[in-house]
Amino acid sequence: MGKISGETRFSGNAAKVRSAGQREPSRTLEPVNNRMPISPQIYERLRRAITTLVMLPSEALSEQDLAQQLGVSRTPVREALIRLADEGLIDILPQRGSFVAPIRLSDVEEAQFIREALEVSVVQKLAGHGSEGFVATVRANLAMQAKAVAEGDRDLFLELDEAFHRSLCEEAGLPKSWRLIQVVKLQMDRVRYLSLPEPGHLETLLAQHVAILEAVETGEVKQAGARMTAHLREVLRTVHGLSLARPDLFRR
Repeated sequence: MGKISGETRFSGNAAKVRSAGQREPSRTLEPVNNRMPISPQIYERLRRAITTLVMLPSEALSEQDLAQQLGVSRTPVREALIRLADEGLIDILPQRGSFVAPIRLSDVEEAQFIREALEVSVVQKLAGHGSEGFVATVRANLAMQAKAVAEGDRDLFLELDEAFHRSLCEEAGLPKSWRLIQVVKLQMDRVRYLSLPEPGHLETLLAQHVAILEAVETGEVKQAGARMTAHLREVLRTVHGLSLARPDLFRR
């Protein structure tokens, strides 16, 4: 079994999740690094395990087992679970315990609505005002995205996708918007991860990224907004098919 860390990738796990009726147990969590703040590490490990479907929807979580794997007491684990519950990734049920939350379609749709409102405004504000250094950095990111697509490295592509969107917010002088988007999009991330193996999906996302940068670079405000809108609505295009294929992972 692989281990979860900020560096580890989970190639192939999404494909396993797509296999009908199969529920694999959670992978072993890597113990925290005592030379770094403990609570953020615990939160990040659990969040990543959930959003990359290493921990599957409706899976029961034991504070004691998680604490033992992470090499910590139960208190910081409980704190991380409460934070994840506040973000909608964990359901804490009285007298029953903690469970990975199902992917709730209503939450995904609302998250997409909020993210679209923010990021469309970001690219419209940024259009025509990106620095040369910004454009060069994003072009390098897109080149790495193309390499990841060619090599079928879905997890690397997802990391580069995150960096692409973050860079837009930061260049627009709206870093707090990105932090808000990060919280909101947790409801979308599991769908995004599930959709990566869909034939041609990565190629579509890459082409959309390229088109967004072109509009931003040339100062086409309306085009930048329209292209970002189309890009962010991809998740809605895929979510309904996925929910029909894997109803055990989803709830309305």
